[in-house]
Parts: sequence; structure tokens; C-alpha cells
Amino acid sequence: MGTPLPDFDLSTGGGGRLTSGDLKGRSTVLYFYPKDDTPGCTIEGQEFTRLYGDFQAKGVDVFGVSPDSPSSHDRFASKCSLGIPLVSDPDHVLIDALNLWVDKHYMGRTYKGVERSTFLVGPDGTVQREWRAVKAPGHATEVLEAVSSSA
Repeated sequence: MGTPLPDFDLSTGGGGRLTSGDLKGRSTVLYFYPKDDTPGCTIEGQEFTRLYGDFQAKGVDVFGVSPDSPSSHDRFASKCSLGIPLVSDPDHVLIDALNLWVDKHYMGRTYKGVERSTFLVGPDGTVQREWRAVKAPGHATEVLEAVSSSA
């Protein structure tokens, strides 16, 4: 742990931007998910949305990150009632830096995709904790419990 995130400047849904500088001074949860509007990603996004106020009350920002476009994020957020800011990383700036572009297997075929993972980033911009290859149901609660116990 203690690995610094690389400098980045990425688009978000709603026409915004998120930069590495924006994370300084606050703890941040970055949860990486494979694809907008898929079952596991919807569950995860809805669970983080449900707990978003609890994270905010602890001074922790939460962002979902995938390679999908900002317009895809907007459609996904609207359709599934997500309240978490969604970040677009089509060039894999963060995805590659965190080694999240991995071989995946489905129905006998192998393809590349994002490993569902979450990172707690400290106010200094370094990774304080990580969860790799997580299962979506219940994961947001697990992250909130970890944030609560470390506060």
C-alpha cells in the first residue's frame, strides 16, 4: 500500500471532469467496474448510491470508474437511479496503472476486461487499501465498514 495514483484528468458523466488534484485532501473510494448497465455493475452502483450519504458523512468521496464513455455513464445513471459520480477511463489511465485490465473467462472464451476492484485512496493521493476481484452484492457495505473502522 501507499502506492501513489498517477496524475490523471478524466471525463465524468454529466460533462464534468475528475483530476488527481481533486482527490487531494480527502479520502476517496474508487470502485472500478467492467461495463455500464450490466447486472453486477448495476447492483454495485445501486449499493454505493444507497450508502453514499454514509460515506460522505465520514468525509469520503466515492466514484465509479469504467472504460465506458461519459454519455454511456449518463444513460446508465439515469436508467438505474445511480447517485455516484461515474468516471470514464477509455484510455485506461487508471485501469492500467492499477493492473485492472485482465484476462477474463466466460462460456469458454477468454477476453480482456476490467477486474471489479475497489481502492481506498488517502488524502495524500496514495492507495491505503484495495479489494481485488470482488463480488458486487454486499461489497459497498464491506468498504463502508472498512472506512468506518479506520476513521
